[in-house]
Amino acid sequence: MPEAEKRNVSELIERARRGEDEARDRLFALCRSFVGFVARSQVESSLRAKVDASDLVQQTMLEAHRDFDHFQGTSEKEWLAWLKKILAHNAADFVRHYRGTAKRQARREVPFRDPADSLSLGAAEPAAPDRTPSQEFLQLDNELRVTAALAELPEDYQEVIVLRNLQRLPFADVAERMGRSRPAVQMLWMRAIKKLHTVLEEGGE
Repeated sequence: MPEAEKRNVSELIERARRGEDEARDRLFALCRSFVGFVARSQVESSLRAKVDASDLVQQTMLEAHRDFDHFQGTSEKEWLAWLKKILAHNAADFVRHYRGTAKRQARREVPFRDPADSLSLGAAEPAAPDRTPSQEFLQLDNELRVTAALAELPEDYQEVIVLRNLQRLPFADVAERMGRSRPAVQMLWMRAIKKLHTVLEEGGE
């Protein structure tokens, strides 16, 4: 994100603290896609029939609104880290709930990674020890800008990036999750990364 936009997040935080409702609404609107993609990256497909990532997003946003006065930071980085902590707490609550009620083995009822981890889209690729330019490109530390760009992609592009780069699954597992062949998934992923490049470049990144 350009420095001017980063400063804008800090400005919105300051203005929201002064009681400006418009600034507060804008601040939360900026981060909703970010929270959504972090939540989606945590939910394993084994529980998607019972737990939708949107449930985590809604709960996290509600609690962030409610507890905004307790946020002590001033920067975009601190703001996103605070949201991740709220999401992590809610994810843990979901896990405990389903561990207590589900009949299946407990190890199949742990659907979340720790959302407090960085949303580094190119980190720890499971099947590619030599990083490609696309993988390096995705190691942008501007999480808000990347997730905003992802939100503009078609649903299947979003899904393949979430599974491959956020959940860090091998292509064979991605193919199984999406009900496609491995070559088809690899081609879809390449097109999705290319489109993500385009969206970010059009946005001035």
